[in-house]
Amino acid sequence: MNELDFQKKINYQFKNIDLLKNALTHSSYINEEKNESIVSNERLEFLGDAILDAVISDYLYKRLENVEEGELTKLRAIIVCERSLASCGKTLSIGEYLNLGKGEMLNGGRNRCSIIANAMEAVIGAIYLDRGWFAAQEFVIRIFLDLIEEALSGKLHMDYKTVIQEKLQSQGETDISYVIEREEGPDHDKTFYSNLLFHGQIIGSGSGRSKKEAEQQAAKQALERGGTFVFKKNRYTGL
Repeated sequence: MNELDFQKKINYQFKNIDLLKNALTHSSYINEEKNESIVSNERLEFLGDAILDAVISDYLYKRLENVEEGELTKLRAIIVCERSLASCGKTLSIGEYLNLGKGEMLNGGRNRCSIIANAMEAVIGAIYLDRGWFAAQEFVIRIFLDLIEEALSGKLHMDYKTVIQEKLQSQGETDISYVIEREEGPDHDKTFYSNLLFHGQIIGSGSGRSKKEAEQQAAKQALERGGTFVFKKNRYTGL
């Protein structure tokens, strides 16, 4: 597989092919090759993440003129997540074009959702640097349009726990836990109550017919507390 084939796959031709090469290069490849002329896709991933967020925000804002900020935020979170990025990446077979270290390849890296999602963000960042905002915008909307329509029709549902986890990982945090506070009702008709804790602080609570549902509702409440949140110095701040 080469960059020319991938450009045909995504229907986009790079002016600077090195940007695409970088976008398709995982850090494991760099660690094994020890070649200073090769750059991993981590910086492009950082940029692409911001561009993707901005493009989807702009699209939803303009299309849904009468929808409040909180609902727009929830829709964006459904669309912009690792699951969606990985789905788009697998549709484009991006895993087949990635430069991976031998160890990562042996461990199934070409099919790993996190690696595919990160590579998709890197490609978005590369397109932005290659031809600017409008090129990146066109690419994102074209690739994500089906997912956007599913989200707007209610067919694409949010995995609130995954969204919380991704926000934590993006900020280098891992200290989060779900605690079942109590159970009510007979065995055949129980209701579970769950708290979501971040460094010991309750940031969301929820209930459900199963522990899993209660945890999802706790994560949902945390997301809905102002729509966005910040994890900073072991502290949660709802905005």
